[in-house]
This record gives sequence, structure tokens and C-alpha cells, in this order.
Amino acid sequence: MSETASRIADGLGRLARVLRKGAWEGAGARGLTPTQGEILRHVAAAASPPRLGAIAKALGVRPATASKAVSALLDKGLVQKTAAPEDARALALTLTAKGRREATRAEAWPEVVASVAAGLDEDEQAVLLRSIVKLIRRLQLRGEIDARTCAGCAYFRPYAHPRSAAPHHCAFVDAPFGDAALRVDCPDFVEAPEGIANEIRTRFLRVVG
Repeated sequence: MSETASRIADGLGRLARVLRKGAWEGAGARGLTPTQGEILRHVAAAASPPRLGAIAKALGVRPATASKAVSALLDKGLVQKTAAPEDARALALTLTAKGRREATRAEAWPEVVASVAAGLDEDEQAVLLRSIVKLIRRLQLRGEIDARTCAGCAYFRPYAHPRSAAPHHCAFVDAPFGDAALRVDCPDFVEAPEGIANEIRTRFLRVVG
């Protein structure tokens, strides 16, 4: 590992501690744990009611941990069980009205970092976002995280418009876009098939093989 990579890892670790501290403080003030807050945010952002297994995978926690957190949210009246859209025999989760309000509050937990990021100029923000999306996708390829980023999506066409301020293309909306519009969590995400995934690896992640 290069010295620069080590410094990046150290810097990300320090940011993670700030986020973790903010999550505990924000959650604790409302009687929630960070995991419970993350579940509320995930259910709120999901295109369709997610099942427990999908929630555990998205959050990178054990199914037992997710199940315990969901049970607490059910007891608090923040989520409710419903039939899964793809299988009426399976159960999925939706938010109650109270849960939607809490999910909105939970979105503000990383505000301290967002406010600092807002102090960067637009080009710096775009470069940082591109780097974050790349890091998340690389972790996903290693099985360390589950995410719905542009970098893993079937609709993503990286650098389809070279030498343009909006070099990428989204086939879902059929429109070009720039780094500043890259998604970290997109409700319209569809996992890229092998051919497109390989293109993303070589063109966007700069990984061959």
C-alpha cells in the first residue's frame, strides 16, 4: 500500500468517527440507535417496500442485528409489515406516518459533514463525489458493502460524451450528466449485467481484468 493510500484511509477513518458520533448523538436524542435510523432512511428511499434480508445486506449488518432493530422500530410504531410486492407470501417493511417523520430527521444526521463539504468549490465537490462513488463500488466488488451507485448500474454509461461538461450518460432518463450528479443511492438502480459491468470497470474505475 502506498503512503498516499494510507493517508487516505486514515482521513476516511477520521471522517467515519465524526459521522458515527453524530449518528449516536442524533439517534440517542430521539430514542433510536444509529442502525434503527439507517433502516428508516433505507426504507424511505427504497423504490418498493424492502424485505429484511435486503435491508441487512444494504446496511452491511448481520440478519439478526437487522431483525432486532426492526423489532424495536415495530414496537415504536415507526414501521409496519406488508406483503412484499414480488411475493405476497413474504413480508416487507413500510414506514408509518410517524416513521416518515423520523426518517426525515434521520437524514439530517450527517449534516455536520455536509455543511463542511458545501465549503468546497463546485469542482472540488464533483471530484470528491466521483472518488467516493469509485471507492464504494470497489468495496462492493469485494463484497464489503451493498450499494445502489451509478458505478454499478445497468443504466450507467461512463464517459459516453468525452470532452463534455456532462461526460456520463444515464440510459434510464436518456440524458447526459456530470460528476456532480453521480448517485450514491439511486431508487432506479438496476444491477449491471456482466458486459456493462466490465465497461464500467475499465472506463470509470480504470480496472482491467
